[in-house]
Amino acid sequence: MKAQDQYLKFVRWDEADGLYVGYCPDLFPWGGVCHGATEEEAYRQLCMLVTAEVEELSGSGRELPVASTRPMREAVPA
Repeated sequence: MKAQDQYLKFVRWDEADGLYVGYCPDLFPWGGVCHGATEEEAYRQLCMLVTAEVEELSGSGRELPVASTRPMREAVPA
């Protein structure tokens, strides 16, 4: 398993933006970090951002955040 695979990533429709928004609460707790016209586009962007963040943290010697968000927990956008 790659380090980025431990983090829950999800995409949901945002009516206000009229786009799909990608979230990864354990790495980006402030809310949505990318937008896409389709779920797939938003998810691809989100996966790239998560990978980049994990590489940045690891490369700078910082500890990765504990993956604590679980799929069955109700997610509430910030």
